[in-house]
Amino acid sequence: MATSEEKFFESLAKGGPDNHHYKVDAGEDSSETEEKTPAKKWADDEIETEGKLTIDVYKTPSEIVVESAIAGIKPEDLDVNVSTDSITIKGERRRDEKIKDGDYFYQECYWGRFSRSVILPEEIDPDRATVNFKNGILTVRLPKLNRKKSKKLNVKIE
Repeated sequence: MATSEEKFFESLAKGGPDNHHYKVDAGEDSSETEEKTPAKKWADDEIETEGKLTIDVYKTPSEIVVESAIAGIKPEDLDVNVSTDSITIKGERRRDEKIKDGDYFYQECYWGRFSRSVILPEEIDPDRATVNFKNGILTVRLPKLNRKKSKKLNVKIE
């Protein structure tokens, strides 16, 4: 019988399902078992799945830019948090009318809560970061910190 770790890596090799987390058995003496469930949040006695936001991250000579197409959302429903080494974008896309599952021919759009957190490849200055939301495109500009710059100090005589 395969161990939890073997099952985990086998699932990864087969391109296991997205939005899953795995708890790998720490050994024979451990009481923890393998868990394969979608990332879910509990709210008001209801299970709610959280979507994963798609993003582009690229660099310019002076900044790191994070972009995401987020149609159908109001700016007040977005929450962007940055630190010197990471960014987290959270939000919720709400549907105005309720549609029964059986009435769909296709259902590819994600409605509900979504988020995305990434570790940035370079240190940035969060105090100078800017956010723009235009035509459904969120653009976050994160100025790079340049710690390699040196500053010449003049010696004063007292």
